[in-house]
Amino acid sequence: MERAPVSNTRKKSASFSSSSSIGDEKYGLLPLANHRKPKIRVRTLLGHCLYRRVIIWTVAALFLLGLTASTTGIHLRHGRVLDFVDFRQGGRDSRGNLHSEEEGITFVITVPGRDEPEAQVQNDQDDPYDQGNLPAWLSFKYLDGYFIGIKALVSPKSFTAEYPRTEVIKHAISTPTMPKMPTPTAYVPYPDYDSRQYLDRFHEVEVCYLDNEKTMAAPNLYAYSGIVQGQPEPVIGSHTLLGLRDDVCFDRFGRYGPYGFGYSYDEGGLDVGMDTEQEASHTVWAKTGKFNYNTMDWGDAQDRCYNSNRRRFIGAAGDWSTHAPNGRAKISRTAVVVRTYIGVEWTPHVILNFRALISELALRSGGEYGVHFLLHVRDDDAPIWADAAVAQQVLDDYVPAEFHSICTLWSEAQMRLLYPGSFGESFSDPSNADIHGVYRSAHMPLQDFAMKHPEYAHFWNWEMDMRFLGNYYELFDRLGAWAREQTRMEMWERAQKYYIPRYHGSWDNFTRLVHDEIIANGRGSVLGPVDFPGRSPTRAEQSGQSFLPHSCYLARNGDEMWNRCGVGEEADLITLNPLFDTDESGWVFAEDVTGYDRALPIPPRRCAIVTASRLSRRLLQIMHEETWRMRHAMFSEMFPASMALHHGLKAVYAPHPVYLDREWDLQAVDDAFNGGRDHSSSGYGSPFGFENEHNHKGATWYYHSEFAGLLWRRWLGYAQMDGRGESGQVRGGREDEERRGSTGRMCLRSMLVHPIKWENPADLE
Repeated sequence: MERAPVSNTRKKSASFSSSSSIGDEKYGLLPLANHRKPKIRVRTLLGHCLYRRVIIWTVAALFLLGLTASTTGIHLRHGRVLDFVDFRQGGRDSRGNLHSEEEGITFVITVPGRDEPEAQVQNDQDDPYDQGNLPAWLSFKYLDGYFIGIKALVSPKSFTAEYPRTEVIKHAISTPTMPKMPTPTAYVPYPDYDSRQYLDRFHEVEVCYLDNEKTMAAPNLYAYSGIVQGQPEPVIGSHTLLGLRDDVCFDRFGRYGPYGFGYSYDEGGLDVGMDTEQEASHTVWAKTGKFNYNTMDWGDAQDRCYNSNRRRFIGAAGDWSTHAPNGRAKISRTAVVVRTYIGVEWTPHVILNFRALISELALRSGGEYGVHFLLHVRDDDAPIWADAAVAQQVLDDYVPAEFHSICTLWSEAQMRLLYPGSFGESFSDPSNADIHGVYRSAHMPLQDFAMKHPEYAHFWNWEMDMRFLGNYYELFDRLGAWAREQTRMEMWERAQKYYIPRYHGSWDNFTRLVHDEIIANGRGSVLGPVDFPGRSPTRAEQSGQSFLPHSCYLARNGDEMWNRCGVGEEADLITLNPLFDTDESGWVFAEDVTGYDRALPIPPRRCAIVTASRLSRRLLQIMHEETWRMRHAMFSEMFPASMALHHGLKAVYAPHPVYLDREWDLQAVDDAFNGGRDHSSSGYGSPFGFENEHNHKGATWYYHSEFAGLLWRRWLGYAQMDGRGESGQVRGGREDEERRGSTGRMCLRSMLVHPIKWENPADLE
């Protein structure tokens, strides 16, 4: 029996709900200093950084025996570029099983309740910095153009990228230096809500404010027109393909200044950024002044914004009509569900990021988005539903007051009540974790949240350690619009392949390439639901419903199928990494599949590493039904994509811009990132296999990337080791940006970066 939610109470209108949350333990930030460190247990020997890659028990036992026999030659190191990469002969086979032809296996030890590796134990005789063991990508030259400052700004027509370079441009790029700082302008990637074109189709949009008195409208961030000369281009993905502007750049003050960066607590800011170079930063506040966030309540602000604009939305006040009586179309709403947990440290930079997220998505859009935090309460015995005072104390202890009213508390005990009973045996369970736990089933609380929030049509599953260098509305809106226009024809085959524009050419050329590869390999393409032994239909399917849109049935020939099937249909799943076939991929959790008949072949699976994605209501309803009625489960990153595959839903990988830290040969990029079956990310040779994941270390988007954090901190104005091994040097920071002849602080085009585990070096003290 499910627990009833506690009656709503607010600290400044705080609300608590038993609705679920994904308290993500794998991708957490720095734990609180006073958080008690649990004891190490043998079962928690895990083998891969943030994923807690679990080493097979037999190998772990051998390691412990060897460790007991000899305690010499062991040392501890903090993780750097090569720390978590096994470069020896051996590694994992196509099924993800670890084997080694040498001694000195590298382990990451993770203790229960923590989210970061405690330390790395490594044999001195197997130094990963031995040049004979280095992977090919480490031989490529580092790129320096990212770190050129804003005084080297040029127009797009005058811009020359450091990388990828054309055959014609082989000379050094001349970097201009302006005598003074350029001036930023407000960046407004929203529809023109006051235009006749908009008002002819939709309801008018009321301005939303930070305060009850309606004196502070939600701010704009600021951007610079132009690109810093010599900056590299993204190698994977594309701005223009998705509709993201690539002719502007963002510095730290334009991005975060409107949200409290660069001014003190006394002025309503966060007292951060003032220790960095700040020439001409005052222009960000010249028109609006500095916003005072000291008494901010984001739940109240979102509620006021929604209520003043509710007639715009489908489902408001129980009215599910798609058009108003005057003929104007209504629009659906999207939730952004941020997974957090007790133990996260809310640093000023973390607070800045979520102020920006809420303001840009919920307030500036007139309520089109709603932002929620799902807070994982790890103590299953805490009466967070029975006692509002206990729930309030949890918030007081672990969450800044300005976010209390948008937090929903959940626990794993709640998931056992919601999805009771035995799920049966798994094909494989390398983590040996609870099926109701956040590690294996992070989707369970999200499913519950969706069932309790019918006002939303889609749900972005988001994480605490992600940042977007740009406007969040532009990102989410353009991803959704691009996905909507994708055809279902050969959808799964395109989605399993990284798009490398300088290597593949245009998107049309990439699409033709995938089509030709399908013909060449003879496998055929997937369209609609897949059949397999032991497949169970949902209740909707039992009643004769199909998840294929009518456009796929109306087409009379192949060309019409391409042009119509699924085009204009909202995507049920949008991922930010390829949707790969896990079979024989070497991904450790490829067979973590539970509840199916083990006498039959394992069901077909798809997966997208990094759980950040947009899920439709109907996908979450299917996942919910498969969980409670059929007792089916799969590992967190595999379940949504596999359910979309099984039931014929629309799923796309959106190729957002991803940058690399080195001057890779483009053929090598394709070989590494599309090195799997049929030149894709699937199957044997997958870039997501245990032995191949190191290729992502120098990318801006992957769960164990190191370049993402380094680039982000340099952009924030903090000096960093340049990442070039033990012989590297500290670069960047205030002294470097203020020196005579410097090009100033960094200004980058929009990009997603992940993971960001810390920002200010003071956070580590």
